[in-house]
Amino acid sequence: MNQPIVKVAAAQYPVDSHENWQSFSAKIRRWVEEAAAADARVLLFPEYLGFEITSIFRRIGVAALADQMSELQGLEAEFIGLFSECARQTGAEICAGTFPVRIDTGKYRNRSFFFRPDGSLDFQDKLQMTPFERRYTDICPGSQIKTLGSAFGKAAINVCYDSEFPLFARRQAEAEALLVLVPSCTDTLAGYQRVRIGCRARALENQLYVAQSVLIGRCAWSEMIDENTGAAGIYGPVDNGFPDDGCIAEGVVDQPGWVYGDLDLHRIGVLRQTGHTTNFHDWETQYRFL
Repeated sequence: MNQPIVKVAAAQYPVDSHENWQSFSAKIRRWVEEAAAADARVLLFPEYLGFEITSIFRRIGVAALADQMSELQGLEAEFIGLFSECARQTGAEICAGTFPVRIDTGKYRNRSFFFRPDGSLDFQDKLQMTPFERRYTDICPGSQIKTLGSAFGKAAINVCYDSEFPLFARRQAEAEALLVLVPSCTDTLAGYQRVRIGCRARALENQLYVAQSVLIGRCAWSEMIDENTGAAGIYGPVDNGFPDDGCIAEGVVDQPGWVYGDLDLHRIGVLRQTGHTTNFHDWETQYRFL
């Protein structure tokens, strides 16, 4: 049964060093339990969360990025099991940031898993590679734009850079997504602002909600996440009944913790019919000039 109002929690998640898997999993459980105690029903972690795990490889001398990605494959099942259990125990739906998954070609996809309390899961692969990913990694683009079933309706995921390209979210909005989740990882404030601006634009033009999570802090052991900055945010349409700037909630840059927002999903449908503007329905008319 769909729930019209849902509390979303977007993480400003600090990178920490871990001696073993148990230390990492204990941290994730603490974060999930904190958000669940605040009655959050959808939890969003940042892009490249999986690379925090590579700190445990230092004891065996794994330092090169390619080697770290290869070594992580042995912990994919544990990663999935951890978040599956967290979702089941708390009754929350969890977007677990991203984890590099090796595919048949030997290359990788930057995969964002979505876990449900009933034990089912889905995923969205990153679709648009950054210059760094193209030049220095074997990560390749995903092949599908998805919408994901959830307890409140349909959700979607734009992995970081994907949020800066409007047609991905547009396809998801046309497939009835009401909330776009954006796990992100940026190493400069300019990078963070690019993703933030993309999130706000996607919320405006599609008249839906967008939530962004960020990785924060420095990491000495992996060049993939060596420096990280930003603030989590939850955004909506800029129209009747929503904040005048579209910002439902935003965190303080580089301050660890959850950012929460209560989202009224029913208002999305009403707004698209009765708002001051009708961006969602007017999308097609722009093509007459192309």
